[in-house]
Amino acid sequence: MTDVAIKTVDPIAEPDAAPIETRATRLKNFWSDFRQSWVAIGALIVIVTLLLLAFGAPLVAPQDPYDMAMLDWLDAFLRPGTVGSGGYVHLLGTDNAGRDMLSAIFYGLRTSFTIGLSAGALALAIGITVGLTAAYFGGRIESLLMRIVDLQLSMPAILLALVLVALLGQGVMQIILALVVAQYAYFARTTHGAATVERGKDYIEAARSTPLPTHRVLFRHLLPNVLPPLIVVATVQVASAIALEATLSFLGVGLPLTEPSLGSLISNGFKYIHSDRYWLSIYPGIFLMITVVAINLVGDQVRTVLDPKRSR
Repeated sequence: MTDVAIKTVDPIAEPDAAPIETRATRLKNFWSDFRQSWVAIGALIVIVTLLLLAFGAPLVAPQDPYDMAMLDWLDAFLRPGTVGSGGYVHLLGTDNAGRDMLSAIFYGLRTSFTIGLSAGALALAIGITVGLTAAYFGGRIESLLMRIVDLQLSMPAILLALVLVALLGQGVMQIILALVVAQYAYFARTTHGAATVERGKDYIEAARSTPLPTHRVLFRHLLPNVLPPLIVVATVQVASAIALEATLSFLGVGLPLTEPSLGSLISNGFKYIHSDRYWLSIYPGIFLMITVVAINLVGDQVRTVLDPKRSR
């Protein structure tokens, strides 16, 4: 007789545990949801392309538009598609100093992205610290910090930035500082709202009952659970910072002509807009519009993917 193996089942054995979601798994799921929108994918490709053109400007631009030795005043106001004295085609024309507009736009994009990303990162760091501190400690600290944030949010960002730039003067660092002060309150308010919901949960109470330092509880345990809404706000605020800098430069209180940005290029060409030299302002304006719209489209898709009410 053939022996038959009988498999016994332990009635008290625990069922297989659910797989733990790792960081790599979360990123994979995020990307899988994000790429469902072809509009967002297209916008992301546009942003990556613009970043490569901006920070690779010395390699891809036909000329360094701010090297006076490379400029020829006889090339001033060349129309788009004209061959200049340098022997190459000025695809977007030249400005009043003979600068190649395509090159100037690439260099201007680099400045605009540098200001937008730097101001967004610093504002995010300050806003997170203020929001977490207020939500964690509560009481008078929370009331004081949030009243300051609410007072700042009651003022238009462009008005506050104008005042700060008028006090600090022109320059990249001055613009970044002004934008950080004008924008950190949005991150602080968002962080505070999300952290207030999380601070009463069991895992925070358990962390507070241990001898862990406060900063570890804030940034190791509380912060990861309030990041999703902050990622959405960060994308929107980077686009807002780029647009604010362009507005300030257009008004003449932002960056000087020696530190190009899309806003300063638009401002420089605006006085020629009625003299049939449209390309001086129109093309930088198109690049600015494409940049801001692309970032906002990516931000909208990120918000959709990270929405906790979204059915999966």
